Amino acid sequence: MSDGALQVLDGTHLRGVDLSLRDGPFTGATILDIAHSRASSSLFGLSLPDSLKASALTRLRAPDAFLSAEYAADKASAILRDYITAIADELKDNPLVVSILDGSTLRLLLEDEDDFAMLAENLFTDLDVEDKGKISQSEIRNALVQMGVEMGVPPFSVFPQLNDLLRKHGADGEEKLGQAQFAQLLQSVLQDLEEELSKENVVFIQNIQIINGSKLRQLLADEQELNRTVEKALGEKTEAKGSTEIIRSFLERNAKELGLPVAQADEATVLLYDAVFADIAKEKDGAELDKEELKKLVKDILQKFAEQLEVNPVYQDLA
Repeated sequence: MSDGALQVLDGTHLRGVDLSLRDGPFTGATILDIAHSRASSSLFGLSLPDSLKASALTRLRAPDAFLSAEYAADKASAILRDYITAIADELKDNPLVVSILDGSTLRLLLEDEDDFAMLAENLFTDLDVEDKGKISQSEIRNALVQMGVEMGVPPFSVFPQLNDLLRKHGADGEEKLGQAQFAQLLQSVLQDLEEELSKENVVFIQNIQIINGSKLRQLLADEQELNRTVEKALGEKTEAKGSTEIIRSFLERNAKELGLPVAQADEATVLLYDAVFADIAKEKDGAELDKEELKKLVKDILQKFAEQLEVNPVYQDLA
């Protein structure tokens, strides 16, 4: 995987986690700590989000006294296995998207003098908003922000050591720099950053949701919830005409709640909606449908979305 590329954590990385335990007994709290440590090691050193741990623990259905209770090694190992499986299941339903920065992108950039010179020139031009041919040393910070994860630079919020690198090179002052001086200072900062990342990779969660149809499949498997969804669709007023048009309007307005991608987010998602509704129940348009027929039509459409999203998941920004 190239530096900065998105990596999807969907639970598959946890299949080879060591589940052995020795020399018990172990408290429930200790078992969880061991599980978090071993899971983190398999997930590129990422600290598991508290929300993920809480959801996995709920799946475990542990008794109230679980954290303080003591378990022999064999029982503790079984609990460890079940909890790791719960984490994997939670990631399968709600995958995390992470970036892993190891300095390789920066290294390639710094090794190619022409590419780096062009980058430095473009950054200087963008930052020289007054077109004076001079910018402050402190603009190096904005240059790093502009480079971003795509060029192997972690966000300051994720890697605060960047502030130390800027201070080390005097890149936090207001002394004015010409283009050549700016390029030289930027190069020094990036060289140190590449070295830091090569020694300790930076792994962080991206604010991206993967919509893979899992929530839709849960809805389709729950007859009672599916009926409530149909009742809601029937009860909402809309100016749309024709059954599929009414359903599409309802799905687009309730996309997040149902586990569908937001239709207006990008062109690809609009095309997905177009493709699903082009394939489903064209003969129903304009026809009067009773509740059972509408329920079947909604189910068919949701099933089609689930199939499409399982094969081609949609990535959407959570912001």
